[in-house]
Amino acid sequence: MSKGFASNYRIVLLASFVIAGFAGLGARLVWLQVYGRGELLAYARKNRREVIKLHARRGDILDANGNLLATSLPYWDMGVDPQSVEARDAGKFPRLAALLGMPLPQLLPILTTRFLPAATPARTPEGVGSADHAPTAGAASLVFNFPAKPASSAAPAAKAPAAARAEAGEDETELGDADEHGLRPIHWMDFAGRGRHFLVSDSVHDQITKLGVSGVYGTREYRRNYPDKTLAAHVIGFVSGEEHPVSGIEAYMDFYLRGQNGWIETEKDAKAHELAQFRTRDVPASDGLTVKLSIDAQVQQIAENEVAALVRKYQPQKVTIIVSDPRTGFIKALANYPSFNPNDAATGTVPDVAALRNVAGTDQYEPGSVFKIVASGGALNDGLVTPDTTFDCGLTKIQYHGLVLDLPRENIGDHFGILTVRQILDRSSNRGAAQLGMLLGRERFMQYVRAYGFGAPTGFPMAGEISGAAGPPKWDGLTITRMPMGQSVAVTPLQIHMAMGVIASGGVLLKPQVITQVLDSSGGLVYSFKRVEVRRVLSEQTARTMAQILSGVAYKMAGDSEGGTGSLAAIPGYEVAGKTGTGQKPERVTLPNGKVVTRMSNTHHVASFVGFFPASNPQVAISIIVDDADAHAPKGEIAGGFVAAPSFKNIGEQLIPYLDIRPPVEPQTRALLAMEGGRR
Repeated sequence: MSKGFASNYRIVLLASFVIAGFAGLGARLVWLQVYGRGELLAYARKNRREVIKLHARRGDILDANGNLLATSLPYWDMGVDPQSVEARDAGKFPRLAALLGMPLPQLLPILTTRFLPAATPARTPEGVGSADHAPTAGAASLVFNFPAKPASSAAPAAKAPAAARAEAGEDETELGDADEHGLRPIHWMDFAGRGRHFLVSDSVHDQITKLGVSGVYGTREYRRNYPDKTLAAHVIGFVSGEEHPVSGIEAYMDFYLRGQNGWIETEKDAKAHELAQFRTRDVPASDGLTVKLSIDAQVQQIAENEVAALVRKYQPQKVTIIVSDPRTGFIKALANYPSFNPNDAATGTVPDVAALRNVAGTDQYEPGSVFKIVASGGALNDGLVTPDTTFDCGLTKIQYHGLVLDLPRENIGDHFGILTVRQILDRSSNRGAAQLGMLLGRERFMQYVRAYGFGAPTGFPMAGEISGAAGPPKWDGLTITRMPMGQSVAVTPLQIHMAMGVIASGGVLLKPQVITQVLDSSGGLVYSFKRVEVRRVLSEQTARTMAQILSGVAYKMAGDSEGGTGSLAAIPGYEVAGKTGTGQKPERVTLPNGKVVTRMSNTHHVASFVGFFPASNPQVAISIIVDDADAHAPKGEIAGGFVAAPSFKNIGEQLIPYLDIRPPVEPQTRALLAMEGGRR
């Protein structure tokens, strides 16, 4: 054979290898594309597919002047994929720890713990990042410098604290499937403290990104912030640390505020980096809408300052102050004590959970004499009396439907004889109010109770609003003499405020509102809320008459030794219309035989003043309700006229220049009008 040619044997052998190679390659391709296609696609989807969530920014809440009451600030939720951390980055760890504000011994185990036992849940609840992440002796099979995988036979004498916590379901950890060694790779470890995300600002995130530690990255999120802290807390409400709405406007308007999250469907490489060229869907986030309130931050601050002053002076159990525009029903301020900081509530650090309640609508009390506007307004509206109709308020008993009923006692020190309807309200006569209620009759009186809004929620945007307790039309013989004076009935502060608003608005019950507009991200109007009339309760003429009568409650002429019960609410130069209230609180009493009963207390009261001004052209309505000021009130000065009425004046005098409220008539003219009552 010539040396220039290969032997036939060699040619056949070489050809056999080439053919076998192509055959093997072809068989492999057939298996990959036909028989193993489903399994491989499932593996690819599981290991390469990724859905990136794009967080929407929650809309702002503004006050009436556009000031921020609630906003969302951008943060980055930081964590690490330990599988991607590389040994060459170890020199950067001290700088990373400094940027995160974590001790290096606390950070190292989070970066280097790559595997956990198979018993660990796939995704455990929100977790901890604390100093006890540091590895313990004998845990070498779970905490490493940078090994690919621990030996399967290396059973640790004690688990690393990080592993032990994850098994207990305490870490924010994402784990892969268990391998043949019974271990699960960690794909995500949060840097967070217990129950919180580890959030850093944009600037810190930029520095961490520039540092370039492999596997360390963050997810863009927003966190709610309430810049004015406790201001209008019960109206605004709050969202939890997970951005779930809990109360107030945050919950009521959540559909508009929360926006819509977006997402990206894409693929990632072996180091969990996105392969943008393989994106299949990119849905941008849609930020939430802005909600504008009728709350005026300045008016709200005035109200809250007055609440604080009442708390310092009387140390009551609760205080509520409401300020509204009686012409529209929109609330300008609503302040409660106790209160809270929504920023603290979001993190669960409010010391008193009871402070979260908006007691203006969730708590009820016996209103006392403020309720006398129901019987008097109804009797005037039905033409049964005039302001000058007289009643014998010295009577102790009276006949009613064939029964002899006991009339209620007057307030301590009050001994009245013949009084006009005007004087019954001025001097707050219990017996006069009872006779007005009986004149209306049970059924008609009850119709007015309902018409004024008692016994039903007001519809204010809040959670947990109650209906109060207004008895059914069929009562015993006692109730018809007690309910017209504000006993045997329970109301909320919002109900009594809106009931007084019936008189101020010209006889119409208005729905209390606090949301004025919904705006888009550019400030464009989406929806506007207008005045809502629930029903007409009194004629315009009756409402004007009642307003004029009630102006005598808060008026006292020079040299007048008596004056109305709310004379301390009087604002010089202005017509103030309103009514005082002093309701008894129920208390548990143990009788000599050991039986425990509930009785109305003589030592615990709710003092209130509810009114508006100017009386002939109402521009602002104010309610002050103080629960249990007795212990720190001067002797005998526990009534609404002493406790609450001065606060009305304090608030009113501050609102006059701010809201530019001008008296409709000259003071001299007002004095002449006030003298029509016959006693001035």
